[in-house]
Amino acid sequence: MLELTGFFGFLLLVADIWAIVNIVQSTASNLGKTLWILGVVFFPLVGFIVWLLLGPKAP
Repeated sequence: MLELTGFFGFLLLVADIWAIVNIVQSTASNLGKTLWILGVVFFPLVGFIVWLLLGPKAP
């Protein structure tokens, strides 16, 4: 299992918080927002990358 600590762990935390804020502000449905947030929270690195590529876009 990949463990990110120190500076890279902090960067991942900042990126995940940024993603969650953007998800909440998106125009996606509440269910869609909830699923994206759960994906980012439970799978921080992979969830962030998938959200970045496929997630709801800001208007």
